Amino acid sequence: MTENNHNHDLSPQLLKTEHPVGIIGYGAYVPRYRLPASEVSRVWTDGTAGLPITEKSVPGPDEDVVTMSIEAARNALARAEIAPTDIRAVWVGSESHPYAVKPTSTIVAEAIGAVPSTQAADWEFACKAGTEAMVAAMGVVGSGMMGYAMAIGMDTAQGRPGDALEYTAGAGGAAYIIGPAEKALAEIEATYSFVTDTPDFWRRAYQKYPEHGHRFTGEPAYFKHIASAGEAMFAATNTSAEDYTYAVFHQPNTKFPQRAAAMLGFKPEQIETGLLVPRIGNTYSGAAIIGLSAILDIAQPGERIMLVSFGSGAGSDAMVLRVTENIQGKAARATQTEDYIARRTEIDYSQYVRMRGKLTMK
Repeated sequence: MTENNHNHDLSPQLLKTEHPVGIIGYGAYVPRYRLPASEVSRVWTDGTAGLPITEKSVPGPDEDVVTMSIEAARNALARAEIAPTDIRAVWVGSESHPYAVKPTSTIVAEAIGAVPSTQAADWEFACKAGTEAMVAAMGVVGSGMMGYAMAIGMDTAQGRPGDALEYTAGAGGAAYIIGPAEKALAEIEATYSFVTDTPDFWRRAYQKYPEHGHRFTGEPAYFKHIASAGEAMFAATNTSAEDYTYAVFHQPNTKFPQRAAAMLGFKPEQIETGLLVPRIGNTYSGAAIIGLSAILDIAQPGERIMLVSFGSGAGSDAMVLRVTENIQGKAARATQTEDYIARRTEIDYSQYVRMRGKLTMK
């Protein structure tokens, strides 16, 4: 008799590269416009709703995933100090690619000067599309197939008017150039992925706004995957929360990453630097990795970082990074994440509706 197909080996199995790899350069981007959560509440609940964040970032009328990815990619190149043509792959993970059929990645590759000898692709896995692209970049660089690969996680604000998502759906993300560990500002020591078929959040073709399973998105989805990936990483690397200076988790709201951190034994001060959601909202594919960019802006050699992303559908990627001596002076070579957050222009709900095309005229 054959063994039941559901009896899978659940022991931690790290994804290992043939050659050590790490982050050579990184860069973030956040639009300047900010919609206070109180504005959403004012319009839809007469100001009586609880506010899960302070405010969220909103793309301008001339901004989309392409333009924001280009900005982040240029910041990453400035810190990497390599020629654009050295990058042999440009991968963009997003839930909000501007074209249904036309890659975002080729436009970004052309704009930064990485063409034509470059592999390009768009990635999707809800909010972990950015780390998904990073893991793939680790594989091609770590195998020796490529010297450098760029992975981007970027999204624009989504959310049905009046829905709970509208309070938190922000815009922004980050770009990372993966290369050999000896040149890295942060070596990626280990990575692990945990995936199940948990339908907590979805958007069918031709559907304008995503739908979600309300509280179902918490226990069987977000917390199960974040905790499982984090615990597996602890076991595989023989570490615990106290071995890390920083930790960053996917940030759909303020409470979820705080609770996930506590479940894994992290203290509030370990996640404070990367917890950006109260000020810019949930940036979806960029949510965890933009938090990582804020950490790298201030990180010191020898410090260790744990990152755990989450994507609905559902899955998590966990990474352990060790900051190297190469970090010194890198943050100053491009606009820092905190600078983008501090640069803000407040808008009201009517301006937000116009900018995001919420009104359909036909």
